Amino acid sequence: MRSADESDFGLTWLMGMFHEDWTHHGPTAAEAVGYHLWDELDPRSVLAVRRDARLLLRLPSEAIEALWLAGTAVGPSFFSSGGRAGVTSGTRWMETLVGLCDAWLSRHAQAAAPDAVPAGWDGTELADAVLAEIRETRFLADEVAHALTECVRHCTPDLAFRLLLRAMAPTGTAAGAVLSPEHYARLAALASVMEYGEFVVSDVDHLVK
Repeated sequence: MRSADESDFGLTWLMGMFHEDWTHHGPTAAEAVGYHLWDELDPRSVLAVRRDARLLLRLPSEAIEALWLAGTAVGPSFFSSGGRAGVTSGTRWMETLVGLCDAWLSRHAQAAAPDAVPAGWDGTELADAVLAEIRETRFLADEVAHALTECVRHCTPDLAFRLLLRAMAPTGTAAGAVLSPEHYARLAALASVMEYGEFVVSDVDHLVK
């Protein structure tokens, strides 16, 4: 399952919930996640979040932090000891997400095996294409581009591409960046091969001139 409603899925879906007023759904980041992992959510959606979080644990903590901050609107204080989010590092945050997903799956008596999300979705054969799009997105901060590159190599091209799209909208808007129609067409074509829903790429169409 990619998405039941053509929208984003997995960790990048969850990142979309962490906008400027994310604390309306819980005083801490973990409680906000608990709000979004509601009881009637499709178990496969929870498994997708869990799988992405486990994949990101292959990266150094600072890379995880760079990717999370680039694709959300939580601000740099999100990863700080004693901060309101209750999150101290990227590694610890991914471990927390895996634990929250495990707790949800346990409560709903669902199998939590990581391979419940088909490996065919990894997009391994598209690694070079995803790396090329990361290089072409020149308005990304160096640490974000590096983290995305490492995500392609050590996680999956699928996750790296979704994280790229998630980062492009806020970063591009803040930088006043412009995407050419040809650039957007490449992104859309790659998303189609990845079998994403139509609304995954459309989040960046406001950058097209």
